[in-house]
Amino acid sequence: MKHIIKIIVCFLFMASCQKSKEERNVKEVDICVYGGTASGVIAAYSAKKMGKSVLLIEPGKYLGGMTTGGLGYTDIGNKFAVTGLSRLFYRRIGEHYNKLEQWSFPPSVATKEINRFINDGDVDVLYNHRITGADKSGTRIISIVLENSGNPQALPVIIRAKQFIDCSYEGDLMARSNVSYFTGREDNARFDETLNGVQLLDQHQFPDGIDPYIIEGVPESGLCWGISEDTLLPDGTGDKSIQAYNFRLCLTNNPDNLCPFEKPVRYDPAKYELLARAVKKMPLDIHQYLLINRNMPDAKHDVNNCGPLSTDMIGMNFHYPEADYATREKIWQEHVDYTKGLLYFMANDEKIPETLRNQVRQWGWAKDEFTGNDNFPTQLYVREARRLHGEYIMTQHNCQGHETVGDGVGMAAYGMDSHNCRRIVVNGMVKNEGDVQYHGFAPYPVSYRSLTPRREECTNLLVPVCMSATHIAYGSIRMEPVFMVLGQSAAIAASLAIDQNSTVQEVDVTALRKILKNNPYLDGTVPEILVDDTDIDKVKRSGDWKKSFGGHYKTSFVYSPNQANNNKYSFHPHIKEPGKYTVYFYCTGLAEKELPDVLYLDIHHAGGSDTVAVNPKKDKGGWAQLGSYNFSGEAVITVNGEKTKGPVYADAILLIPFAVN
Repeated sequence: MKHIIKIIVCFLFMASCQKSKEERNVKEVDICVYGGTASGVIAAYSAKKMGKSVLLIEPGKYLGGMTTGGLGYTDIGNKFAVTGLSRLFYRRIGEHYNKLEQWSFPPSVATKEINRFINDGDVDVLYNHRITGADKSGTRIISIVLENSGNPQALPVIIRAKQFIDCSYEGDLMARSNVSYFTGREDNARFDETLNGVQLLDQHQFPDGIDPYIIEGVPESGLCWGISEDTLLPDGTGDKSIQAYNFRLCLTNNPDNLCPFEKPVRYDPAKYELLARAVKKMPLDIHQYLLINRNMPDAKHDVNNCGPLSTDMIGMNFHYPEADYATREKIWQEHVDYTKGLLYFMANDEKIPETLRNQVRQWGWAKDEFTGNDNFPTQLYVREARRLHGEYIMTQHNCQGHETVGDGVGMAAYGMDSHNCRRIVVNGMVKNEGDVQYHGFAPYPVSYRSLTPRREECTNLLVPVCMSATHIAYGSIRMEPVFMVLGQSAAIAASLAIDQNSTVQEVDVTALRKILKNNPYLDGTVPEILVDDTDIDKVKRSGDWKKSFGGHYKTSFVYSPNQANNNKYSFHPHIKEPGKYTVYFYCTGLAEKELPDVLYLDIHHAGGSDTVAVNPKKDKGGWAQLGSYNFSGEAVITVNGEKTKGPVYADAILLIPFAVN
């Protein structure tokens, strides 16, 4: 009997130890943010600024997603759409280059600024943990279960929270919570669209006549690597294809900071046979095959897909959105091998003409970037995976302004953009299918309801990255600045839901929008003042002015040949908070011949009046600083055609309180 009692006591003691050990792996917070993308970092920072306890979970070991992982040449569409903490991020990047804003940057600079948000917000981050399950009670997530990404056998971690935000590119928290979502491309007929589904167009396309078979002219030899046996379906047909992924590369042609492209361990030149065939019919210019974004500082360049066969690994990612973690890691590594092999092939294989090989060999990895990852990007560009089926679905009609929502909590402005999805045989020739590039519309609002699941499915989850949109609408919204904007909005909404003891679907969107407008940086500072040419109650003009489009801020600008040298255009911002402001003038991105060498502006302020000269060519496409002045009541900033020789234009002015400069 004593022996039995000892066994029972020992068992109870071990159970007690195990229980206490498990309890030590339970974390409780107000808001749990899953996914350390730039959106996730901004969401977590915003939640802390809203006075909530927060935990940011990153499945890997790097924060910032694509913003720090290689996408240094920011896709914007229109800078007017970038607001709040997203705008602050690009302002802080600008500090590195003595500018108000900087939209292109090397990964290391972006990493410093992403970490600055973490440090300034004192955000608790749990690295190397990924979701394996979610516990729900009715429509509420009670907790999620995480495993150690590097050691799945380790004791799991349980996170309990009042509100959850999924900021991952894959939507894994959303999926584990049994929330409805889409993958692939919808049929055009489903939402009355025209750019969804199958699209065989001419961008990033093979020239006619490229033979698809391993032995040219011999179908029995089989298809070259990368070509699908699928047949071409009618335009607009929906399917489960996923637009191609790639790595955005940070390359340099500075010989002092260059690591050459070396032969990778799993190199297979057969993967690039179609490129060798295409080169025979195309110009021998590196820019036909690699999109090298040259408007970058520090002689480092963001390199993207370009041409018929480039860094996009077309058709090799279809299983990624729904795959288990081991399969995803395999797909990721295949993309790494493919990318490194492509550059080595272009620089060294004799099937590439020497003229082109010599051009490629002038480039290499920037050896002071991604120093902990062999100078290779840390984030696979998961352009699209799962997409929430939420309370509202953004479609092509929203992008083109044919349908407008009244509950916008952010704006998108980029064109509807999809990379190719499949490589197939059409009329005996190899062709890429799926690329869409439709541009030319104004910024438009993104519905708050597109961040919320349907209320019968989940009431304490927000999804700002894998948000609710069709494939083609998502192609416009899926930009890093927009994800950051929506991450901030989601965090404010989650905080309001806690404060109001409501579901996320019941959040007072008017109150949310008021916070975004009056306290965009969530720090209580005086908001900046923007006046655009479309603010007709705050502008005055004399002379002949014409509304114009192209390279503008927001939706338009005004322009005059100023032939009589008498045109004037005045902005009249109302100053609610008297004080010192720094004044900026937006230099519209016009052709050189349309710009004067010097543009003169008069600034009427509390201390009198000053005339400032601006070089529109130097500051084209950005803000020119006019100086800092004290204002009270109404300020007046005038484009002065009497002092300016040549054409004049006016787009927007910006006043930033001196305390936040």
